[in-house]
Amino acid sequence: MTPDTSPVAGVDRPALTALDIVRVIVLIAAIASLALWGFASWDLPWNIVIGVGAPVVALLLWALFLSPRPVLRVHPFLRAVVELFIYVGVTIAWWSMGQALIGTAFALVAVVAGVLSGRRALA
Repeated sequence: MTPDTSPVAGVDRPALTALDIVRVIVLIAAIASLALWGFASWDLPWNIVIGVGAPVVALLLWALFLSPRPVLRVHPFLRAVVELFIYVGVTIAWWSMGQALIGTAFALVAVVAGVLSGRRALA
């Protein structure tokens, strides 16, 4: 039995692109990086608080401003500032763990993906 792939009336979904997949991977890497930083860089009990709290704060910021259906619709410039805030936090976390190369590589991929996505959204 083959699944029905016909479009549903009233549902308009944009096509999934490679850039969307890269952005999801960047977000997952950011959340995992913040969790790793929190658990590895702090002593007990702060490692639990920060290891759980930092990714939760990043996810809340993403859900409020950057998700496909954001809770708060803001100007695209403010969306870019929030996105950069998350990426800078992850980059600084990698640098503080002594992994400057990983932090710089993450920042490069994340910023390029964000700029390309922003240009696509404004076009």
